[in-house]
Amino acid sequence: MVEKIKALFIFEILGRPPEHIKQTLEEFIDKLGEQKGIEIIRKEIHEPKPVEKEGAKNLFTTFAEVELIADNVNLIFDITFNMLPSHVEILEPKEIELKNFDLSSVISNLAIKIHKYDEIAKISLMEKNVLAERLKEAEEKIENLEGVKKQLEKKKGNKKSGK
Repeated sequence: MVEKIKALFIFEILGRPPEHIKQTLEEFIDKLGEQKGIEIIRKEIHEPKPVEKEGAKNLFTTFAEVELIADNVNLIFDITFNMLPSHVEILEPKEIELKNFDLSSVISNLAIKIHKYDEIAKISLMEKNVLAERLKEAEEKIENLEGVKKQLEKKKGNKKSGK
């Protein structure tokens, strides 16, 4: 696989303040360009804009279009798996020939990534269940304490009235 790949990536970022997200995106793209086998031929970082969505107070979003040349298709997949662009478009060549080994490598990397996300999801679910159980226990303890408090107040009231 000697043929180089020309591709367009779009990366998006959300956060605040606007200067920070723009600088962070620039640094992110610079790191991409430092990778061996990747040459950035064009990058355009758009000005941050406020997010116009309820609950997104003071949040800004921006995106960058990055056109690059990669030495091989594996680098394109690596960028996609590790840097999570919102869009990928292969510009050249029109057709790509993959060897079994290269395709196997890409599929294995995808499987590894999926397993990691599955592990994170399962751990998060277990932690959520533990927290929900602890919350339920805390609510029961609070209800018991409130019941005890009412009984004590009732006893105080009975003593004052002479009963």
